Amino acid sequence: MRVSETVERHEFGAEVGRLLDLVVHALYSDREIFLRELVANAADAVDRRRFEALTGAAPGVPEGAAVRVVPDKEARTLTISDPGIGMSKAEMAENLGTIARSGTRAFTQSLADAKPGDRPSLIGQFGVGFYSAFMVAERVEVTSRKAGAEEAWTWTSEGKGDFTLAPAERAEPGTEIVLHVKADAEEYLEPIRLRTVIRKWADHITVPITVAEDGKDEPANEGTALWRKPKSEITAEGYTEFYRHLGHNFDEPWATLHWHAEGTVEFTALLFIPGMKPFQVVEGERESRVRLHVRRMFITDEAALLPPWLRFVQGVVDTEDLPLNVSREMLQATPVLARIRKSVTNRVLSELKTRAKEGEGYATFWENFGPVLKEGIYEDTEHRKDLAGLLRFRSSAVEGWTSLADYVARMKEGQEAIYVLSGDSTEALAKSPQLEGFRARGVEVLLLSDGIDAFWPERLGSFEEKPIRSITQGSVDLSKIGGEDVAQGEAADVSKLVPLLKDALKEDVSEVRATDRLVDSAVVLAAPEFGPDLHMQRLLQRAGRDFGAMKPVLEINPRHPLVRGLAAKAEAGDVADAAGLLLDLARVQDGDTPRDPAAFTRRVAEALAASLG
Repeated sequence: MRVSETVERHEFGAEVGRLLDLVVHALYSDREIFLRELVANAADAVDRRRFEALTGAAPGVPEGAAVRVVPDKEARTLTISDPGIGMSKAEMAENLGTIARSGTRAFTQSLADAKPGDRPSLIGQFGVGFYSAFMVAERVEVTSRKAGAEEAWTWTSEGKGDFTLAPAERAEPGTEIVLHVKADAEEYLEPIRLRTVIRKWADHITVPITVAEDGKDEPANEGTALWRKPKSEITAEGYTEFYRHLGHNFDEPWATLHWHAEGTVEFTALLFIPGMKPFQVVEGERESRVRLHVRRMFITDEAALLPPWLRFVQGVVDTEDLPLNVSREMLQATPVLARIRKSVTNRVLSELKTRAKEGEGYATFWENFGPVLKEGIYEDTEHRKDLAGLLRFRSSAVEGWTSLADYVARMKEGQEAIYVLSGDSTEALAKSPQLEGFRARGVEVLLLSDGIDAFWPERLGSFEEKPIRSITQGSVDLSKIGGEDVAQGEAADVSKLVPLLKDALKEDVSEVRATDRLVDSAVVLAAPEFGPDLHMQRLLQRAGRDFGAMKPVLEINPRHPLVRGLAAKAEAGDVADAAGLLLDLARVQDGDTPRDPAAFTRRVAEALAASLG
């Protein structure tokens, strides 16, 4: 390449002076984006030349055509060259001299009359994306020869308000961009760094991309967009290999969703539901990381293509309907992307509904991602009813997992609510005295032990018109529910004992009352009718949250020997010590700690000593 002494100097378009600094310093959050932009433009140019060749408007693309990336540490230059359509002098002045002006944009208007099979997949716009080069370059030189023309031109600029155009020589059509790299950007002269960036951002561009190292061009991209292939051409092994490459996984996907959507918006999606729970799937970041591609080009994995409660889904969504214009990183705000989000979310939900009928297979999914899916019940009013049918629970009455629909089908005669009990572990809940009366009457209770279980039941409210109710909240009347009489022993008259206990515990409980929902235990705690249940109260306390002057209710079993004995002593009115012990017993058996562990231990020791004496 030889540059003539004849040089023309031009001012940038009026808007460039105002926007160039923004593009270089503020538009892109990561400097490596420049390579994505330039490689996209180069691949676009090759694709365009292929299309033009079909109509005879340009010579065909040479066999083995590739985008070449050549770093030169000694000269501190990075060169990106392509055998694409190239640009004329006028096109260089117009396309590279005006922000948001693009040869690609103008060219796409000519595709309306082309047959679908002949339309190349165009990537990028040679406009703002090109100017990202100045993030890493102190000077940029572009030498280009239009396909079908003999002359070549070189465009040169330091990005400071003007550019030059000069005649040049280039043996073949195409474009070569030379970046004179800034001192603080020399990492982009390392072949391994360049290959890493290309593999991250442009792995599936079908035009081969190579990076020169030690005089040899090494492949830098896979070059095949798997999701663009017909499903009939992809093996199960091919899907698994892509899944493992995409998410750095070692397992096999539990579900693979591959489809092409047409209608108001057109896109292709290849999504995977993992077969294993990734590290910290519930904790930490809650954003979906499904990758957004536009015409095979990776744009971002921060487009929130799925709601947070489906963040375990991995994969790619690729569309032709999004523009690649002034801020690729802000595409998620477009109406087109909103329609894609809705369609993709509904498709994943549809797959889960189908797979939920599998029983054991769905149980594997639920054990991995059930807690995440429950978040949707709490925060997503649009999909709450759909998600309710996907929920699975441990139960006091059946082995394994059960659904709300199955629970409702097993409800006892006279039972009006779906009963739940939440806590820290299923094992502890299964032994809770809160269940005694329900279990004795054959009334099923769902056992909720995930952190989110303290929050979502109130949002869902009901299922199939059956209210969802915590058995620790308010007074539960089991007498209306059919079943055998579970009473054991004669009930004591506690009419005098209850007010004495309430007076002795007035600082710690809001009410003391007799209950028929205990069988083997003397006491149990309950929450007031309105407000958080006991588990939620404990969570709030752990978090240091003040939930007002709400105090628990102490329920006593009038048939228990301890309560009958206290009722007999109520005439003397001396129940203060026993009252405190009853409350601490209720707290301990509910998984809480005594109010004063030392005093509680002392009382228990004294009681044991008295019984032995």
